Amino acid sequence: MTSSVTPDNNPSSRHIGLALLALATGGFAIGTTEFVTMGLLPQIAEGVDISIPTAGHIVSAYAIGVVVGAPLIAALGARTGRKRLLLGLMAVFVLGNVLSAVANSYELLMGARFLTGLPHGAFFGIGAVVGASMVPVNRRAWAVSMMMVGLPVANIIGVPLTTLLGQWLGWQFPFLAVGVLGLLTSVAVWFWVAPQPVGNDVNIRSELSALAKPQVWMALLIGMVGFGGMFATYSYIAPTMTELAGFSAAAVTIVLAVYGVGMTGGTLVGGRLADRALMPSLYGGLVAVTVVLGTFGWLAQSKAGALVGCSRWGSVRAS
Repeated sequence: MTSSVTPDNNPSSRHIGLALLALATGGFAIGTTEFVTMGLLPQIAEGVDISIPTAGHIVSAYAIGVVVGAPLIAALGARTGRKRLLLGLMAVFVLGNVLSAVANSYELLMGARFLTGLPHGAFFGIGAVVGASMVPVNRRAWAVSMMMVGLPVANIIGVPLTTLLGQWLGWQFPFLAVGVLGLLTSVAVWFWVAPQPVGNDVNIRSELSALAKPQVWMALLIGMVGFGGMFATYSYIAPTMTELAGFSAAAVTIVLAVYGVGMTGGTLVGGRLADRALMPSLYGGLVAVTVVLGTFGWLAQSKAGALVGCSRWGSVRAS
């Protein structure tokens, strides 16, 4: 958590681009597996013979894995090289998705989704540090946004496509497809991300010492409340769109793509704004989240309103 960001020996623009592409590919894979579960919630519920509300616990299992894995891996991996740690995280990610695909019961699927969530936060955290280390200080927010862009792009392409394939071929197929994406990410990281030295002052104690700062807890609280509200709503996006807004099951993929377009725009704009005015951008983003979530239930009562709400929701979620 307190790992310092050190410049990477003046890498070329091509080297930076390829490294960020490798990290963005991982973000694409993670974003796809994270959100496709919500799009296929009715099919998953039927497949493992549970109700849709109970199937929502599968989303929660992934989220708990993220919460547990991010600080634990950051602390335990403090002395591990960043590239090696990224490769290890992708290995766990691939294993979790394969187990999700072959799970034949609710309990096994819950465990597999928990395992899949463990690398999520750590991958983005370490990837952000790696991306920021390759560029000048005044471009670090941009580099982080480029590394993170795989997540919103997943909502434009990955999630709608795998949701559609899951509706046609079975809910297990998307998890296998994401496992392949994880393998491709590992290959890209191996070839395109340069090893980075670990500082001598970095250890478990130095990583956990950040928790003694009130500012860290405040940032965690803001993220927990803001993202908690958004994910509580997004977990049931499929039944909301079909039962409240009146979309067909097949049209849910379009709604997911609209959300992804908004998310991509928010990521790109948010990175630029943060480089220019960090705190005003943060305050503006929190206000926008409040407004969007507060009006979403009303907007989702019509098809047009649901599309507008999802687009705005995606943009504030990313920024």
